[in-house]
Amino acid sequence: MNIKKLAGVVLVAGASVALMAGCGGGSSSSGGSSSSKNEIVFWNPFVGEDGDNMKAMIDAYNKTNPDFKVKNVSLKEGDMYTKIPTVVNSGKNIPDLNIVHAERIKQYKDNDMLETYDDVLADYPEIKADNYVPEAWNLGEIDGVRYSVPLDIHSWGIYYNKELVDKYLPTALDDNIITFDEVEEIGKKSEADGIRGMGITWAKPNLLSLYAQEGGKLTEDGTTPTLDNDAMKKAVQLYADLYKEKVTTRDGEDPAQLFLSGKMVLYPEGIWMRNQVKEAKFDWGLTNSPQLTDDLSKAVNWASSHQFVMFKNKDRSEEKTKGIMEFLEWVRTNSLEWAKAGQNPATLDLLDNSEYTDMEQSVFINSPEEQATLTIFDYKYNGYVAEYLDAHALDVTFGKMTVDDFTAGLQKEVADKVAKDNSGK
Repeated sequence: MNIKKLAGVVLVAGASVALMAGCGGGSSSSGGSSSSKNEIVFWNPFVGEDGDNMKAMIDAYNKTNPDFKVKNVSLKEGDMYTKIPTVVNSGKNIPDLNIVHAERIKQYKDNDMLETYDDVLADYPEIKADNYVPEAWNLGEIDGVRYSVPLDIHSWGIYYNKELVDKYLPTALDDNIITFDEVEEIGKKSEADGIRGMGITWAKPNLLSLYAQEGGKLTEDGTTPTLDNDAMKKAVQLYADLYKEKVTTRDGEDPAQLFLSGKMVLYPEGIWMRNQVKEAKFDWGLTNSPQLTDDLSKAVNWASSHQFVMFKNKDRSEEKTKGIMEFLEWVRTNSLEWAKAGQNPATLDLLDNSEYTDMEQSVFINSPEEQATLTIFDYKYNGYVAEYLDAHALDVTFGKMTVDDFTAGLQKEVADKVAKDNSGK
């Protein structure tokens, strides 16, 4: 698929509506996209509260008086991803630097839209694998070529009400893992008191995390989906069973409101919800997503990552590229402000900062063992999977659709879209 064709369709790999909450989601705010000689035009999808944190970071960098100051252009996520192929194809108003979600990088690379970092990294020896969370760093390299540098790795876990966990299963968090068996035990006990055990929240990270724990893969060859199988059926059936047993919230209930009001024990959500959850009037914590086993080496926590990329642009000078690298090196050692947005910066530099390590979301970064649980589902056609899960996963969870129909429909819809997408290659 060439860039011109890509401009007429929506790029499919990336975060769905729920993930937008982790990137802002409010109205856009930008100062335009035209670039002057001594500034770096930086497009990003941070238009909510996290946009304020990013703006604060950029303001701090610009006060260091760099040769190239950064011009922040925050766009609504959907608008930004629609604009990207259009401007790259036109060759005009291409941003100097861009944040994109990790799942989009393979498709941009396959459509020959990305510059590589290989020629410039030699001058910045600290921008290297040893200084970043492995899962966030590794996906930026494809076929031995580096196409991105990570800003963060945002992941999915469980917020929990400490008082209610102590009441219904005080041993559940002894190993910092809540297993599905423990979820069931908590939910059956709490249900008698009119307290929900666990919220039914965004299906994609919940199901994909469990699917991987069951040994499932989205694809074996990088293109063809592998979704109608026992692993997916087991994952979907488990959530349907928890619902049927009244362990979870009911159809139509608001898990966020129930949790914040002290009416629910476990709240599966993204780390980016920290700033909302911290308004709760009770003691709470954050731990790994529900797991099949308490063996951390087998744990899977769904994750994604915001990555810095440079789209191909004949007008980007070597001097400006150097200015971009100076900014990325500064971000590597100055990301505390991004952590305050509820994110986990990908740089390991923050592990020496007690203000960061006291933040609840740092649990996913504070040891190599925890870092190894973070899994980015960077299947090139991840977006097609997400579209189906968002449209149908709650139906099967709530018993409105059979498991077999769900998995067969998932496989067919994704395979059909992949075939259509590849038809022009």
